[in-house]
Amino acid sequence: MRIHNTEIVNTFAEAFKMWAARVIITAETPRWAMEAARSMTGFATSIIGCKLEAGIEGEVPPEETLDGRPGVSVLVFTVDAESLGKRLVERIGQSVMTCPTTACFNGLEDAEETVVVGGQLRYFGDGYQISKVLNGRRFWRIPVMDGEFLVDERFGIQPAIGGGNLLILGEDTPSTLRAAEAAVAAMREVPGVILPFPGGIVRSGSKTGSRYKFLFASTNDPYCPTLRAFAPETHVPPGVGCVMEIVIDGLDMPAIEEATRRGIHAAAEAGAVQISAGNYGGTLGQYQVWLHSVLSDQYSVISGMGADN
Repeated sequence: MRIHNTEIVNTFAEAFKMWAARVIITAETPRWAMEAARSMTGFATSIIGCKLEAGIEGEVPPEETLDGRPGVSVLVFTVDAESLGKRLVERIGQSVMTCPTTACFNGLEDAEETVVVGGQLRYFGDGYQISKVLNGRRFWRIPVMDGEFLVDERFGIQPAIGGGNLLILGEDTPSTLRAAEAAVAAMREVPGVILPFPGGIVRSGSKTGSRYKFLFASTNDPYCPTLRAFAPETHVPPGVGCVMEIVIDGLDMPAIEEATRRGIHAAAEAGAVQISAGNYGGTLGQYQVWLHSVLSDQYSVISGMGADN
């Protein structure tokens, strides 16, 4: 399959079961809500080394937040429910409660499962904290030096999906980066997904295993252009000098499929030579996102873009 002059490889991204939470951060100004969100999502690119994956889902206008102030939505992903609760307490306590004028609210109000967050952070109030129940929902008001930090006692969590991905192959670094940037811009318009790596793009894609026993992941040598003549197997075709990866975490499969579809179209329009995806033959992940399937005629009509088969 080709879109414009870009080859779309008939392969799939192998994704994994995860747990997710949505955190709504508000503040007096959009700047301070975003400052807290950026701090909260720092060093959160991969569970391989960061214990979680997190990113900014988007801005939330004042008319859609609980306190009528400008907000930012953050999505947080971990491999299990217990660790997600711990990460939320750590990140909200250190990056949101510390940030001037912020409040923090549960963004998954319909979730069947919850974890205690504000109910843990309240102890920072040293006995001066106050709880308030509105419509059956408990909040904690924690005294801080600019007033009070308002936070939900419990945050909803839900099963989610991590590890969806696209591989963007191009002639050289500038052209490949342009194609990947175009894909990121299109994918970030989809609600319910984040792209956790810096700027949404990762150059150091990994494979499972290593020749070093103390590592369980190492460089994805089949997609390293400089190893084309040395690696046991290469997937870098002639004329390709750079590969960039985009990792996708989502609240559900439709969101990941929509982001994948938009990313493929945008990268192809921006001049990618080839678009593929990373997988392990279906042996590790519970979900498979087939590139040709998300580009079927049905989906192409929805997105308003056609594909040449």
